[in-house]
Amino acid sequence: MDKVFIYDTTLRDGAQGEGVSFSDAGKVRLACILDDLGVDYIEGGFAGSNPRDRKFFKDVSRENLRHARVVAFGSTRRSNMDVKDDPQVKGLLAAETEWVTIYGKSWLLHVTDVLRTDAAGNLRMIADTVGHLQAHGRRVIFDAEHFFDGFKSDSGYAMQALQAAVNEGASAVVLCDTNGGTLPHEAFDITSLVCNRFPGLEVGIHTHNDSGLAVAGALEAVRAGARHVQGTINGYGERTGNANLITILPLLELKMGFKCVGRERLKNLCKVSVVANDLTNQRNDPRQPFVGKASFSHKAGAHVNAVLKNAVTFEHIQPEAVGNQRHILISELSGGANVKMKAAELGVDVTKIGKEQIQAVLAAVKEKENQGYSYESADGSFKILLHKALNQHTPFFELEGFRCIVEKRGPDAPCLSEATIKLKVKGETALTVGEGDGPVDALNQALRKALVRFYPEIDAVMLCDYRVRILDPERATSAVTRVLIESGDGERVWGTVGVSENIIEASWQALLDSVEVKLYECQ
Repeated sequence: MDKVFIYDTTLRDGAQGEGVSFSDAGKVRLACILDDLGVDYIEGGFAGSNPRDRKFFKDVSRENLRHARVVAFGSTRRSNMDVKDDPQVKGLLAAETEWVTIYGKSWLLHVTDVLRTDAAGNLRMIADTVGHLQAHGRRVIFDAEHFFDGFKSDSGYAMQALQAAVNEGASAVVLCDTNGGTLPHEAFDITSLVCNRFPGLEVGIHTHNDSGLAVAGALEAVRAGARHVQGTINGYGERTGNANLITILPLLELKMGFKCVGRERLKNLCKVSVVANDLTNQRNDPRQPFVGKASFSHKAGAHVNAVLKNAVTFEHIQPEAVGNQRHILISELSGGANVKMKAAELGVDVTKIGKEQIQAVLAAVKEKENQGYSYESADGSFKILLHKALNQHTPFFELEGFRCIVEKRGPDAPCLSEATIKLKVKGETALTVGEGDGPVDALNQALRKALVRFYPEIDAVMLCDYRVRILDPERATSAVTRVLIESGDGERVWGTVGVSENIIEASWQALLDSVEVKLYECQ
């Protein structure tokens, strides 16, 4: 298979995205994860512009990267300065990386309006910088900034910019769609011309997603002959982001037959996406192609029935190929196949479920959904509902009552929340008090205190997320509230749901299901 080199710029271009930032340790950790994934280049940042990026190059040099080449990033020399005196060029050399990427102008508009120099002067800047770095033993990748816009404006000059870098020994030239406005067919046509002009040279593509076409443009460039693709994990980047490597990798490897990181490493793709989001404090996108939780989710009864018979009917690849898994959703649209597959997914023996029982489960789901419940993000609550509909539910405790108090003493004083709960557990009465940041947190603390003496495994359960949705806002403060809770025990996460006009009651329902899910597992 043809090899396509993968160049990750998450730590530089991705970090320029709104709300995206890395700690020093986070940058090094991501670099190690990218190396394990099998990317070929890791761009570490502006070596000559800020102390944090300079620190990264020192820190990562102490790591034993097995495959990836760390790349320092910078620009061509300043227009009014000799290359050997340029501070950022000195910074590139000080990073002590074998590979260096510099960007230079290939669009005359930028040459005249941004650099405030002339066409010939810009070409000298490119040649001087590439030549100087080459002379100091560096292998240089030249990013032709705004190449596609420049080519459409003056193709001759855009080609001269590439030629200036190639003449001085650049190892690769990268065509950048910096504004993100290039259409896929334009990316193909222009990349084809460049590949024909420089046979044998590594030609790369760097696309931005301003038109929602970054992935498509990158793939078209590869189809045209580019064998070097730049992008970021999860598509992080300035404005609407860069080409998303999480999408590009399986498309190149599984759909187009190119060798990138290898099919075995692709099985880590979901994990890489999630860890990157954790390191940058971003939410996982459930609808992200290939790795999103919804990517292989099936809701309509007819679809689930087909997948049960042959998964290829509604899945374009096997979920496991990218480290994902199939999810069966339960709703008013569900059929018997949904119930069976979901029950099996949750570890319930489906061989003991007959047609009448399936209909009872579907009737219970439709009744609950009519009241405002939703089980798409609440597998835990569906498991409890399933046990109840199958007459397999045995309560682990009995609620005798609870009370929540919220008190504020003065306009500037914080709110104090306290909950008291009384349970009957294994024939004994448990009465406990919990304090928390709010009434739900206090109720959660009181419930855990009451149960942990009888069920020590409850101590491992943590409330991971708490979300509220108003179902009928036109009723204002008397509206019905849906509460979704995510709980975890360090090994897995499960969702539960509660619905009521009283937000505390809705929260109690979700908390109750959350606890019972754990206790069922420990029976």
